[in-house]
Amino acid sequence: MAALLGWLPSRRRSATPRSVLAGEAAAEAALAAPEKDETLPATEQPAPPEAVFPVAGDPMAAAFFDLDNTVMQGAALFHFGRGLYKRKFFHKRDLLRFAWQQTYFRLAGAEDPEHMRDARDSALSIVKGHRVEELMAIGEEIYDEYMAGKIWPGTRALAQAHLDAGQRVWLVTAAPVETATIIARRLGLTGALGTVAESVNGVYTGRLVGEPLHGPAKAEAVKALAAARGLDLSRCAAYSDSSNDIPMLSLVGHPYAINPDSALRKYAREHEWRLRDYRTGRKAARIGLPAAAGIGAVAGGAAAAVALHRRRR
Repeated sequence: MAALLGWLPSRRRSATPRSVLAGEAAAEAALAAPEKDETLPATEQPAPPEAVFPVAGDPMAAAFFDLDNTVMQGAALFHFGRGLYKRKFFHKRDLLRFAWQQTYFRLAGAEDPEHMRDARDSALSIVKGHRVEELMAIGEEIYDEYMAGKIWPGTRALAQAHLDAGQRVWLVTAAPVETATIIARRLGLTGALGTVAESVNGVYTGRLVGEPLHGPAKAEAVKALAAARGLDLSRCAAYSDSSNDIPMLSLVGHPYAINPDSALRKYAREHEWRLRDYRTGRKAARIGLPAAAGIGAVAGGAAAAVALHRRRR
C-alpha cells in the first residue's frame, strides 16, 4: 500500500467531448430542478473571516461547492452504501470491492482505467431497470441515517454566508445528481450539479450521459450553468478539497482550498488562493493522502451505483 503514495498527485486532464457532454447534462439537470432562492436564517456557525466577502446584493455572483471531504466528511456514496448494505440491497463482496476502490483512490490519488471500468459497469448493472423515484426515496432515508451528522460546520458556514448575501449556492460533485440534489435540498442550498445517468420514462437505461462529472467535466458544468444564469465567474467563488478540481477552481475569481490534499495545498499556496482546514489535528496530518473523488467519480451518475438501487435478482 505504501507504494501507492508515490503516485501522488494525479495529473490534470483537459476537457474531452464526453466531459463537455457530461458538464452540459449536469447543468441541464440542475436548471430543470426547482431552485431554492430564498435565503435561510443565519446558522449558529461562526461567520467566515472575510467580512467583505461574499458581497451582498450581487446578482451575478454565486458559489460552487465540491461535496466529498469539502462539505461532507468522507464520500457521499460510501455513506449511502452503508445504508444499502444494511438493507441487504447488495452482497458483501460488492461492499468489499467498493470499499477497496474507495481506499485505492484515497491513497493513490490516481484513477486506474481498469478499476474505473469495473466500478462503472458494476454500478450501471445495479441501477439498470430501476426507477428514479425509488433512488430518491431511499436516498432521503439514508441521508437522515448516515449523512446529516457528517457535514463540516465550517464549510456549512461558508455556504450560509453566500446564501445570507443573497447569492445562489450549488453543489458540484461526481456523485449521482439525484444524491447531490437530496443533499443540497437538505442543506437549504440552491441546487446541485452531479453525474447524470440516462433514464427513459423514469427508468434507468444503464448508460451515462457523457461521463462522470469529475475533473474537467465539473468545470464544463459550472461554465454551462453560469452562462444559463447570467453569472460573472470572476465574481463567483468555488470550494474544493481536491487537486482534481483545479479546473473548476481556476474558473472563478474567488477559489478556496478546503481540507486540501497535498497537491491542492501546494497549488493554492503558489497561486495565493485562500485555504481552510476543518479537520482535527490527526486527520489534517494525513493531508498527504488526496481525498477520493468518490465512488461516483468512478462509477458515474448511475453510480446511483453503490448507491441507491436494489440489485435485480
